[in-house]
Amino acid sequence: MKPSFQNFIQVAGVIDQTEADLLLDLGINYLGFPLRLPVNKEDLSEKEAAEIIKSLFPPNYGIVISYSSTAEEVIELCDKVNSKIIQLHGPIHTDELKKLKSLRCDISIIKSLVIRKDNTEKLTSLLKELEPFVDAFITDTFDPTTGASGATGKTHDWEISKNFVEISSKQVILAGGLNPTNVYDAIIQVKPAGVDVHTGVENETGRKDKQLIKHFLSETNRAFKKIEN
Repeated sequence: MKPSFQNFIQVAGVIDQTEADLLLDLGINYLGFPLRLPVNKEDLSEKEAAEIIKSLFPPNYGIVISYSSTAEEVIELCDKVNSKIIQLHGPIHTDELKKLKSLRCDISIIKSLVIRKDNTEKLTSLLKELEPFVDAFITDTFDPTTGASGATGKTHDWEISKNFVEISSKQVILAGGLNPTNVYDAIIQVKPAGVDVHTGVENETGRKDKQLIKHFLSETNRAFKKIEN
């Protein structure tokens, strides 16, 4: 069963089975596992991620968030951790995406569009080039201080993401600095297919917070209902 990216809600940076169980109990169907990162430290090992993902069945999915740049790397990583969804946050050549689709059509590809200062034109061209070979896009925010392109806790100009939603033939997921207090406004403005949150639902200990997740989920569903009507 292929995942749906409409009204998609992902919580990324799952730390362990306890945290995964909390998210599933609260109604989060998409759990994100950042692995093999160039900047931030992984939240858990590939073995631990594999065990959690192995226990999931539709409509619950484990998504690998990676900077892999070749079809072979993506396939090896997805198979190792039992995932059929890859969220690619680093640069990858169009030919590699085309190869990945031809070798493994069962793997769904979410490609990031990481918004920096003054790179909108470049991202627009990239979107059009990669559209035929991905299943969805996700917009996120670059942090020039750390060099990170995800889990930065920083927002970007939502008008840029809104434009990508309007011009893309594939669904667009919004990420970057979302939290329970701004996600409603973000969805109303951008009208994305879905949203992704990481640090915005974590407490001071760095773990996902039950009340923050419930609030985020409530505001997200309220916004989705509003734009559907």
